[in-house]
Formats: sequence, structure tokens, C-alpha cells
Amino acid sequence: MEVKKSGMITICGRPNVGKSTLTNALVGEKIAIVTNKPQTTRNRICAILNRGECQFVFLDTPGLHKARTRLGDYMVKVVQESVADVDAVVLLVEPIANIGAPEAELIARIKALKVPAVLCINKIDTVRKDELLSVMQVYGQAHEFAAIVPISARAGEGVEELLGVLAQFLPEGPQLFPEDMITDQPERQICAEIVREKLLLCLDKEIPHGTAVEITRFSERENGMLDLDATIYCEKESHKGIIIGRGGAMLKKISTLAREDMERFMGTKVYLQTWVKVKENWRDNLNLIHNFGYRDE
Repeated sequence: MEVKKSGMITICGRPNVGKSTLTNALVGEKIAIVTNKPQTTRNRICAILNRGECQFVFLDTPGLHKARTRLGDYMVKVVQESVADVDAVVLLVEPIANIGAPEAELIARIKALKVPAVLCINKIDTVRKDELLSVMQVYGQAHEFAAIVPISARAGEGVEELLGVLAQFLPEGPQLFPEDMITDQPERQICAEIVREKLLLCLDKEIPHGTAVEITRFSERENGMLDLDATIYCEKESHKGIIIGRGGAMLKKISTLAREDMERFMGTKVYLQTWVKVKENWRDNLNLIHNFGYRDE
């Protein structure tokens, strides 16, 4: 009888280093939203991969940044708590031969908790081999990592090697989640996150960071089609006008892109209606932060 192994692995790093892209590449499904803007991920996202006798449970965390709002405080706390009580940590870094403040802080936490850590150097397709060696050297001096794995999360390069390395840290024991589960996030929350990803992709500067999305209706028709109502909250009346756009063009674009992604994820047709409402300074209001699904679990 084969031995079952199951364990939890945190993926951490500075904003925009590619944590969500790596999570999606590991699981082979789009679980986490991905944009080229920092602070895209706000919650700790759990992605599950069953491979042979191993079950990997990945925690994709927000990037470690300086908090400027209550929501920012929450995001930093999520990162710090995600490093504790796991079987291994993947520290994802860019191929730069210099340890920045966010990396130094995460290395200090890894040392304090005495948790096995794998250094994962992302975006290796952007540098020469000799540059990569100096990155390995600098980080190798800062901490005794269990392994150093160079990857390109976007191209899927090195992902299999990383899984092979991480498998050795999984303790023996029963699976933590059912075989067919790929995430512990409710479908409602994933759909809200898909809308938020499109806001980040389509809008400029600060506006998308001041948005939250709530799915107020999620119902299934007899033919399997889903009816979804999504309310987009923003912080200023002027932002509302920008999100809606001239003649509703921007909101229509955001909604169409979101609906196409939702249909791919849910495997069925989706009828999506979107509204935009103003909630001033919601990022500093704890009740609203909790209402929008950011909770201290």
C-alpha cells in the first residue's frame, strides 16, 4: 500500500514577484488572480494539487509591503501568519543579486520559526546564467536554504523540479482535502476576485486598489446557467465615473472580460450584471473590510 503524504506550503515574497502566477502554474488551474500591479492578492489563497501519493496545499500570500491602510495592515498580517504552522516555505525572489527589505524580513521570520525554506528564483528567462549564480551566492550567504530552484513561473520552466523538491517536506498522513478539490475558496469569492482582476487590468493608477467586489446574487437556472450580480465599490464619486466610462463602455469591457473568465472557471454560461457604488474610505473601515471577505481566519 502506498504511503500518503500531505502538507501545507506557503509561497511568499515581495509584491509582484510572481506568487500568483507560480500558484496557478503549480496547480495547472487559474486559482489566483494575476496582474502586473502590486498588491493584487489580498487574501491568503489555498490551492490544492494531488500528485500520486502526495497532496500539496499551497498558500499564496499577498506581497509583503508597507501598510498604509487598515486593509494594508490586514494583508501584512496574513503574510506573517502564513509563514507559521506550515511544513515548508517557498521564498520567491527576482533574479537580483541584492536582498531587499521585504526579503530580509521574510528570511528573519523563516529563521525565527525554524521552518524549512526553499529559495525560488523567478523570471530566470530575463537574466544571463552568470547573473543567476551571483543571486544564488548572495541568498546562500543570508540563509541556509534547503534548496535553491531557478524557475520561470510564466513559462512553467522549473515547476516540476520545484514540486520534486517540495515533496520531501510533506509529512506522512491522510489528505487534508478531498481528491477533487483545487481550492478552498468559495466559488462566490473566486468570481468576485475575477471581477477585481479585470478592474486592475483595465484601470489606471490608484483607482483599482480602492475597489472591492461583492457578489450579491449567485443562483443557478434549471439549464445550468448561472445568474450573478456583482457590486463594485470604489472610494470616490469621480472614480465611479471612470469605472463606468463614457456611455458605460469601461464597465461593459470589465464585465465582458470577467464573464468570459467566469465561464471558463465554472464550465457553464454566466449571465453577469454589474453595478458601481461609492463607499468612501472603505479600506480603513474594519466592518467593510470584513464584509468584502477579508477576514482573520
